[in-house]
Amino acid sequence: MKNSVILSLLFVFGLYFSLNAQSSCSELIDYVKSNSYGSTYYSYDSDAISQVTFYEVTDDNYNTYYFALVRFTSSYTDYIYRVGSNTKSNYSFDYMDSAGKAFWEHIQPYNEVLDCAPELD
Repeated sequence: MKNSVILSLLFVFGLYFSLNAQSSCSELIDYVKSNSYGSTYYSYDSDAISQVTFYEVTDDNYNTYYFALVRFTSSYTDYIYRVGSNTKSNYSFDYMDSAGKAFWEHIQPYNEVLDCAPELD
Protein backbone atom coordinates (compact mmCIF):
# COMPACT_ATOMS: atom_id res chain seq x y z
CA MET A 1 0.00 0.00 0.00
CA LYS A 2 2.74 2.44 0.99
CA ASN A 3 4.68 1.74 -2.23
CA SER A 4 1.62 2.36 -4.42
CA VAL A 5 1.04 5.74 -2.71
CA ILE A 6 4.66 6.73 -3.30
CA LEU A 7 4.48 5.63 -6.94
CA SER A 8 1.24 7.57 -7.40
CA LEU A 9 2.82 10.71 -5.95
CA LEU A 10 5.87 10.33 -8.19
CA PHE A 11 3.59 9.96 -11.20
CA VAL A 12 1.62 13.10 -10.29
CA PHE A 13 4.81 15.12 -9.73
CA GLY A 14 6.26 13.82 -13.02
CA LEU A 15 3.08 14.80 -14.86
CA TYR A 16 3.14 18.24 -13.23
CA PHE A 17 6.75 18.91 -14.28
CA SER A 18 6.08 17.56 -17.77
CA LEU A 19 3.14 19.94 -18.23
CA ASN A 20 5.22 22.84 -16.96
CA ALA A 21 8.00 21.97 -19.40
CA GLN A 22 5.49 21.92 -22.25
CA SER A 23 4.15 25.29 -21.16
CA SER A 24 7.61 26.82 -21.00
CA CYS A 25 8.50 25.36 -24.41
CA SER A 26 5.38 26.94 -25.90
CA GLU A 27 6.26 30.22 -24.23
CA LEU A 28 9.79 30.02 -25.63
CA ILE A 29 8.44 29.38 -29.13
CA ASP A 30 6.16 32.41 -28.81
CA TYR A 31 9.01 34.55 -27.48
CA VAL A 32 11.40 33.57 -30.29
CA LYS A 33 8.75 34.12 -32.97
CA SER A 34 7.83 37.54 -31.61
CA ASN A 35 11.41 38.76 -31.12
CA SER A 36 13.03 37.67 -34.36
CA TYR A 37 12.45 37.18 -38.05
CA GLY A 38 12.78 33.63 -39.25
CA SER A 39 14.19 32.06 -42.38
CA THR A 40 12.02 29.12 -43.40
CA TYR A 41 13.05 26.10 -45.43
CA TYR A 42 10.07 24.17 -46.78
CA SER A 43 10.26 20.48 -47.61
CA TYR A 44 7.26 19.67 -49.76
CA ASP A 45 8.39 16.18 -50.75
CA SER A 46 9.72 15.03 -47.38
CA ASP A 47 8.01 12.24 -45.46
CA ALA A 48 9.54 13.49 -42.21
CA ILE A 49 10.01 17.27 -42.18
CA SER A 50 7.41 19.79 -43.32
CA GLN A 51 9.48 22.90 -42.62
CA VAL A 52 12.33 24.27 -40.54
CA THR A 53 12.54 27.93 -39.54
CA PHE A 54 15.77 29.36 -38.14
CA TYR A 55 15.84 32.31 -35.75
CA GLU A 56 18.52 34.44 -34.12
CA VAL A 57 17.69 36.20 -30.86
CA THR A 58 20.02 38.68 -29.18
CA ASP A 59 19.55 39.47 -25.51
CA ASP A 60 20.21 42.72 -23.63
CA ASN A 61 23.84 41.71 -23.05
CA TYR A 62 24.39 41.23 -26.80
CA ASN A 63 24.52 37.44 -26.55
CA THR A 64 23.08 35.81 -29.66
CA TYR A 65 21.15 32.55 -29.45
CA TYR A 66 20.22 30.41 -32.44
CA PHE A 67 17.02 28.40 -32.70
CA ALA A 68 15.48 25.98 -35.17
CA LEU A 69 11.71 25.57 -35.15
CA VAL A 70 10.95 22.19 -36.74
CA ARG A 71 7.55 21.09 -38.00
CA PHE A 72 7.24 17.36 -38.64
CA THR A 73 4.90 16.07 -41.36
CA SER A 74 3.45 13.43 -39.04
CA SER A 75 2.07 15.88 -36.47
CA TYR A 76 2.36 19.40 -37.91
CA THR A 77 3.48 20.39 -34.42
CA ASP A 78 6.33 22.85 -33.94
CA TYR A 79 9.29 21.85 -31.77
CA ILE A 80 12.09 24.20 -30.83
CA TYR A 81 15.80 23.39 -30.70
CA ARG A 82 18.57 25.69 -29.55
CA VAL A 83 21.27 25.09 -32.15
CA GLY A 84 24.75 26.27 -33.04
CA SER A 85 25.55 29.36 -35.07
CA ASN A 86 26.42 27.37 -38.19
CA THR A 87 23.43 25.01 -38.12
CA LYS A 88 21.34 27.11 -40.51
CA SER A 89 24.02 27.19 -43.22
CA ASN A 90 24.81 23.48 -42.81
CA TYR A 91 21.12 22.54 -42.98
CA SER A 92 20.56 24.76 -46.03
CA PHE A 93 23.26 22.91 -47.98
CA ASP A 94 21.76 19.49 -47.32
CA TYR A 95 17.98 19.79 -46.98
CA MET A 96 17.18 19.70 -50.72
CA ASP A 97 18.73 16.24 -51.01
CA SER A 98 16.94 14.99 -47.89
CA ALA A 99 15.29 17.16 -45.25
CA GLY A 100 15.10 14.20 -42.88
CA LYS A 101 18.76 13.36 -43.24
CA ALA A 102 19.72 17.04 -42.86
CA PHE A 103 17.58 17.22 -39.71
CA TRP A 104 19.25 14.14 -38.17
CA GLU A 105 22.72 15.41 -39.03
CA HIS A 106 22.43 19.10 -38.15
CA ILE A 107 19.49 19.68 -35.76
CA GLN A 108 18.71 16.47 -33.85
CA PRO A 109 22.10 16.46 -32.04
CA TYR A 110 20.79 19.51 -30.12
CA ASN A 111 17.62 17.77 -28.91
CA GLU A 112 18.53 17.83 -25.21
CA VAL A 113 19.69 21.45 -24.96
CA LEU A 114 16.19 22.78 -24.25
CA ASP A 115 14.39 19.48 -23.66
CA CYS A 116 11.56 20.73 -25.89
CA ALA A 117 11.99 18.18 -28.66
CA PRO A 118 10.26 14.82 -29.05
CA GLU A 119 12.12 11.62 -28.25
CA LEU A 120 13.04 10.19 -31.65
CA ASP A 121 14.79 6.89 -32.37
